[in-house]
Amino acid sequence: MKKLLSLLLLVVIFGSCSEYQKALKTEDVAVKFETATKLYDAGKYNDAIRLIEQIAPAYRGKPQAEKLFYMFSQSYYKTKQYYLAAYQFESFVSGYPKSEKAEESAYLGAKCFSMLSPLYSLDQTDTFKAIDKLQGFIDLYPNSTYLPEANKTLRVLNEKIEKKVYENAKQYNTILDYKSAMVALDNFIADYPGTPYKEDALFYKYDSAYQLGINSIPSKMAERLNVAKTAYNSLIKFKPDTKYKKIADQMFATIETDLKNFTK
Repeated sequence: MKKLLSLLLLVVIFGSCSEYQKALKTEDVAVKFETATKLYDAGKYNDAIRLIEQIAPAYRGKPQAEKLFYMFSQSYYKTKQYYLAAYQFESFVSGYPKSEKAEESAYLGAKCFSMLSPLYSLDQTDTFKAIDKLQGFIDLYPNSTYLPEANKTLRVLNEKIEKKVYENAKQYNTILDYKSAMVALDNFIADYPGTPYKEDALFYKYDSAYQLGINSIPSKMAERLNVAKTAYNSLIKFKPDTKYKKIADQMFATIETDLKNFTK
C-alpha cells in the first residue's frame, strides 16, 4: 500500500513538473495563466511567480488581471521577497481600489516594510517607512479587522525607534563626549516622556554632568558640579530607589566634597 501511495505521489509530482515545463515554453498566455493558478493554489509560489512574470504585461487591463496581480503580490509575500511584495501590493491597491482584496493588500503592503525592519542598531529607513505605511493604513481603514495587528506592529516599530534614539544618545557618554551626551539625553527625555529608558537616561545625563564637572578647569568646576547636583536630584526624584542609587550616591558625595573647596 505504501509503495502504491509513493508511486502515485511521484506521478503527481512529475506530472506537475511536466505541466509547468510545458507552460514555460508555450506561447499561449491562457495556458500560462491556468498553470500559474494551479501552482499558486498548490503553494508553489516561486514557480507561479516565474509564469506570472511572463504574462503580466499581456494581462494588464483584462478582466483576469485583478486575480493575476493579487496572486503575484501574494506569491512574493509568501516567498518573503518583501520589497517586491510591497511594490506589487501597492500597485494592486492603486489599480483596483474597489477590489474586495484591496484592504488586505493595503495591510500586507504596509506589513512588508515591518518585515524588512532591521535590528534597532542598524539603519532604520525601512522602519520609518513601515511606520508611515501602517499609519496610512490605519487612517484609511479605521474599522479594519487588521487594526489590532496593525496597532501592535506599529507599537513594536515605535519602540524600536525609541531604543535607537536612546542608544544613540547614550553613546555620547560612552565615547566621553559629555556635553553632547547631556544635550542628547535631555532631548530624548523631552521627546519620550513616558519611555521605559527614562531612569537610564537620567542616570547617564547625571554621569555625564558629573564627569564633566570633576574634570573641569577650576574656573568652571563649581558651576558644572552644581549642574551635576541638579541632575542627581532629577534622578532621585524620578525614582528614589533607582538601581543606580549606590553609585549615584557615591558620585554625589564626591560632588559635595569638591564643592566645599569653593566655599572656603
